[in-house]
Amino acid sequence: MEFSPQEIVEVYAEISPYIVDTPITHSATLSDLCNCQTLFKLENLQMTGSFKERGALNRLNQLSDSERKRGVIAASAGNHAQAVAYHANRMGISAKIVMPKHSPMVKIRSTEHWGAKVVLAGETFSEAFDHSQDLIAEENRVYIHPFDDIHVIKGQATLALEILNHETTKDLDAIIVPIGGGGLIAGIANYVKQVNPGIKIIGVEENSYNGMQQSRAAGHVVTLGSQPMIADGIAVGRVAERNLNSVRECVDDIVTVTSDEIANAILLMLEVEKMLVEGAAAVTLAALLNQRIPYIQNNGKQKVLSVISGGNIDVNLLSRIINRGLAFDGRAVKLDATIKDQPGGLEKLLGLFRHSGANVLEVHHHRFGSEAPIGLIKVSVTVETRDKEHIEELKLQLIAEGLQTTLVGANQRPTV
Repeated sequence: MEFSPQEIVEVYAEISPYIVDTPITHSATLSDLCNCQTLFKLENLQMTGSFKERGALNRLNQLSDSERKRGVIAASAGNHAQAVAYHANRMGISAKIVMPKHSPMVKIRSTEHWGAKVVLAGETFSEAFDHSQDLIAEENRVYIHPFDDIHVIKGQATLALEILNHETTKDLDAIIVPIGGGGLIAGIANYVKQVNPGIKIIGVEENSYNGMQQSRAAGHVVTLGSQPMIADGIAVGRVAERNLNSVRECVDDIVTVTSDEIANAILLMLEVEKMLVEGAAAVTLAALLNQRIPYIQNNGKQKVLSVISGGNIDVNLLSRIINRGLAFDGRAVKLDATIKDQPGGLEKLLGLFRHSGANVLEVHHHRFGSEAPIGLIKVSVTVETRDKEHIEELKLQLIAEGLQTTLVGANQRPTV
């Protein structure tokens, strides 16, 4: 084990006055949808919107007086950046943060708000990290790693201490944890398996960027290339070897979810829990909603806690994510139909939607550049629907009227 439970008790005593003991909530609605007693640890309610404050603060607390005078530097996709900036500013320590060029603007502005100098460099976290190492040599700052540092990992482990000390978790069966570089799950798993080894620890990654799952299977750290993700907060191309070792020793399982499943989970957290969470945080709920962990979702009675790791979502992408979540849930669909190019043709098509109870949201009449034969015209219609069955009914009605119809973006939830 990386540390003893008593060490985490001591770390918590030092950092607890400066962090939020975030609430644990239970959702009756999502418990029904997930077929288990569904609890959430709401780390999105930390001052800077994520769990990263725990590890960043504990690492800053280890600095000597001379190191504090030198200042600190970190590379981060956003949440670690804000955590370091906030607590460094509070402690009077100069901070410089290197972030990938295309980091969400909300995270850049929040980092600058807390007094840190932001440098945008590289397309990925790995490239930003490389640039930060160059700056260390130039400026003699102390590097604060987001996940490959024992003091950071111990800080994240205080989250597990809060979970197990809460009155609602005495009979907890499993904790579901997002995985990026592995610092959070390493901290939680090391602590929980020493204090209550019967609790299962399950990690979740986005399936297009599952570095920890691949590394665990390969027996060594696997490096992944750059790829766009909804869960940008866990977009880490190379996990830490020390965290991989902790995962091997203490983590029961790692599962993956798709980007559409993540989008749908973000939507449901908004709609059901009135809670805005980022993609990295939504992976835990996405795993439960899509039955990725059937052995703890088989009778509806097991108590499962999802770590909601952060809420720093890019608001410029929020509408697109919500639309994607609606499409996945069968509550919005785009249909391409070919109709007769004559007066009344479009009116007849829209009348079919009206009679079916589908609410028309958007219409595109492709008159110029259309690939349809002469005498016909292609029309794209986006409609609001009740569910996937309603979409099928609508499609059958259009076919019955002799209309050539193609569904676009009607995703189906996987079944287990």
